Amino acid sequence: MAKMNAFDRHPAEYDAWFDRHVDIYQAELAAVRELVPAQGSGVEIGVGTGRFAAPLGIALGVEPSPGMAQLARQRGIEVLSGTAEALPLPDACFDYAVIVTVLCFVEDVSRVLAEVRRVLKPGGSLIIGFIDRESALGESYEREKSGSDFYREATFRSAAELEALLTEAGFSGFSYRQTLLPAPAGLSVSEGHGRGGFAVVKTIKNGKEK
Repeated sequence: MAKMNAFDRHPAEYDAWFDRHVDIYQAELAAVRELVPAQGSGVEIGVGTGRFAAPLGIALGVEPSPGMAQLARQRGIEVLSGTAEALPLPDACFDYAVIVTVLCFVEDVSRVLAEVRRVLKPGGSLIIGFIDRESALGESYEREKSGSDFYREATFRSAAELEALLTEAGFSGFSYRQTLLPAPAGLSVSEGHGRGGFAVVKTIKNGKEK
């Protein structure tokens, strides 16, 4: 996860964003929560400071940044040091995995998805939160990312691009939620994608091995 240097250097600054933008954070959390299974064993990959794992009841995370991991542990998350490209986890051990605004920072998305598929049980689900490049907010992020310490090196994707990568990696059955919508919908959560700046997709590990 070579594009994560800013997060390594400024974990407290990153974490403070959630306190400054509570309404946006809660909208994103609500969108993710709608697609996370109510039962089963889960892991958050790129758990960051635990802002999603903790309220979602996900007890385990993987995180490469020591500073971010320390803050996640303070929120009660067990954090394993590792990257999304080489997960320190055994095969077929989780019912679901969650990844939130992480794939835009990895250099080899296909490798990450292969690793996630490896650690999921047959029929396990993957829930990905991402900034939708096709939305008005996503277009704004793309235009302005050069001025952001955190998003300068990000590669934003559309839902269609992400779905193609997931299909190639051996996932199917896609469900979407979106938020950060144009007015008047605003911070509500709706089905679909393309209008909300923050989108979530849930997909299932195929039974057939790649």
